[in-house]
Order: sequence, then C-alpha cells, then structure tokens
Amino acid sequence: MTTTTNLPEVVSREEWLAAREALLAKEKELTRARDRINADRRRLPMVKMDKPYAFEGPDGTVGLADLFDGRPQLVMHHFMFGPDWDAPCPSCSSAADGIGRLRQLHARNTTLVAVSRAPYPKLAAFRERMGWAFPWYSSYGGDFNYDFHATLDDTEIPGISAFLRVGDEVFHTYSTYGRGIEEFHNGYPHLDLTALGRQEEWEEPKGRATPLGRQVGGPGMRLPDEYRSTGGR
Repeated sequence: MTTTTNLPEVVSREEWLAAREALLAKEKELTRARDRINADRRRLPMVKMDKPYAFEGPDGTVGLADLFDGRPQLVMHHFMFGPDWDAPCPSCSSAADGIGRLRQLHARNTTLVAVSRAPYPKLAAFRERMGWAFPWYSSYGGDFNYDFHATLDDTEIPGISAFLRVGDEVFHTYSTYGRGIEEFHNGYPHLDLTALGRQEEWEEPKGRATPLGRQVGGPGMRLPDEYRSTGGR
C-alpha cells in the first residue's frame, strides 16, 4: 500500500534522465566494488573436509561428496527446519520459493541443494506441498549443522555455504549468514529497483509505503502458500 506523502517528484523526461545518469554513476561504482569483493571471495583459502557426514535424501543415505551430483561445485542453503518443528522457517521458505530451475547453475558446473536438521520425511512432504524441485537433504542426528554454525545450541541459523570438489576430495570455500543471504529472500533484488522498495520500516525515504512486516523474521512473514488466503496480501 502506498501513502499520499513523500512519493517521487514528478518531473520532465529530461530532468528524470539527468537524475538517472547521476545515479548510474553510483550504480557503476557499486558494480565495480561488487566485482572486487567477488574476486576477494574467490581468493579465500579453503578447508579440506575430512570428517564424514551423512545426509538422507530420496535415494537413502549419502555423503557430502554425493551432494555434488557429479559437478565440481556445490552451493548449499542451510534451511531452518528443526527436527521437532511442524513446518520450516517462513523466512527460509521465502528464499526457497524463489529458487527456480537449476539448469543455469548446472551449465556452469554447479549444484545447489538445501540441508535441514528435520528428518527427511518432513522435508519431502513440505517440498511436495510447495511444489519445489530443488534437492533437499536431511542432516538429522549428525554434527553437520553444528559444525557449520547452522545450529547453535539447538537454535537454527539460516546461511549459505559453498564447496569445491577436486577429484575425490571435498573442500569448504565459503559461508555467510544473516544479511549475507538477503539477496535470496523475498525478491529483494527486484524490489530494490522499485519506487516503494521492500516496504520495510527502516527504509528511506520515510513515509512512502506502509511497512508490511514481511522482512526476515517479521510479523507479516508467512509460509509461501499461506499468502493465498488473503489474495497474496
């Protein structure tokens, strides 16, 4: 919902173009900064994975190397779904709901999976309910989530980790948590292009849109298919 105050100024096409070009210079610098950070991320050292981990999936129990599905790179979503929960985290579900076809990743030698501590039957049932197609594995009963700081004192933490397989060896190359994964939530990259933005309380300029409370952990966050009962509102 928009408000009647503090909306963008209405100007001529020429004035808009001048303002857009000024912003473009800042966007280009952000792009160059992102490229530098991405390069630094690729320069991070890596850690050899010597500890055996077991995951349960549709074909039974598999190891970490099996999650690569024959490709050299693996991106893993640490999906918050505790063993005793009836349903997973709405915020993580929001991120998962944005995962589409994986063929563009596969064409670039990369596999994407999600891993949660809930037993596999719970994951499979919720995956079917949502109509998701990405692979989702259970780490139930093992140390994996604890070792990768995705579970702290039985509190689930959202995150993303990356791994590299070289021959028969697997290496951990990267992990991020908190706002480090926000680009995968709620369509943020698309919303950040709009005049109303994410419609969250902290955003500038103030007073432009009514906050929806649908930020990560917000009171308006729902499981993806629960928005339908109110027409997507």
